[in-house]
Amino acid sequence: MSQHFNYRHLYYFWVVAKEGGMSRAAARLDMAVQTVSAQVRELERALGVQLLRPEGRGVTLTEAGQRAMQQADVIFEAGEALPGLLRERDGAGPAVRLALGISDTLPKLVVRHLVQPVLATPGLRLLCHEQRFDDLLGNLAVHKLDLVLADRPAPPHAGLKVFNHAMGSSELAWYGSPELAARAKKRFPRGLADVPMLLPAANAAVRPHIDRWLTQHGITAQVAGEFEDSALLKIFAAGGMGVFPAPSLVHQQLLAQYGVRHIGALDGVMENFYGISTERRVVHPLVRRMVEPAST
Repeated sequence: MSQHFNYRHLYYFWVVAKEGGMSRAAARLDMAVQTVSAQVRELERALGVQLLRPEGRGVTLTEAGQRAMQQADVIFEAGEALPGLLRERDGAGPAVRLALGISDTLPKLVVRHLVQPVLATPGLRLLCHEQRFDDLLGNLAVHKLDLVLADRPAPPHAGLKVFNHAMGSSELAWYGSPELAARAKKRFPRGLADVPMLLPAANAAVRPHIDRWLTQHGITAQVAGEFEDSALLKIFAAGGMGVFPAPSLVHQQLLAQYGVRHIGALDGVMENFYGISTERRVVHPLVRRMVEPAST
């Protein structure tokens, strides 16, 4: 390696990639944008490759930049963990950081179920970021996230190298407040036409399957609301605004947390859950613990 290689330059590059742009990195580092940009260019000159290229108002990693980022992650994440490892001897225990991206269409109770295998980890510091699916993939690509949890796999993309890990699935069922559930159950499934309905937003992966199920059963839905946020949907449903579909996987939690009643199943309609990472073979120990049991 060139004698001009400087780990401080590598650190500035790492922050720029994490933040997705020079301006945000400069704000985090409390430095001028021009200074940060110059340091990254020095690193590129020392390595003899281009690491970043402009994209919109930010930057994206080149292929060489992705490889450099993988090594920088190892170096600087180990450095960030060092104080915690040293404090462990004093009984404080190390902090274990896990940054998750949560698709805005993924049911929140399902998120809790998917994360359950790591929640008892000593010193866990869980960072959850909820965004639109495409924005999450962008942040994953620049290593701002360790894993994205979603209701769909990432599509093939020439400039985005990510990998899908199937984490399970669940059949859907209808639920509602006690009064609405009693009305809907009288002639189920046709009784659903007699009550207002709350549905996931059109961008939810499972929504077309719900619409198809309703059509197949000759049900004209009285749609009282459509929600991107599944937790908000359930809050309105618990107040009696309408019946709603939800994964049977979290049946007991729904009954206990929202006081709703089970109406009946959407036979044949499944909701799938995915973990999306930047590596086919996951190296983060907590991410590996979450995705590997589902694939064995």
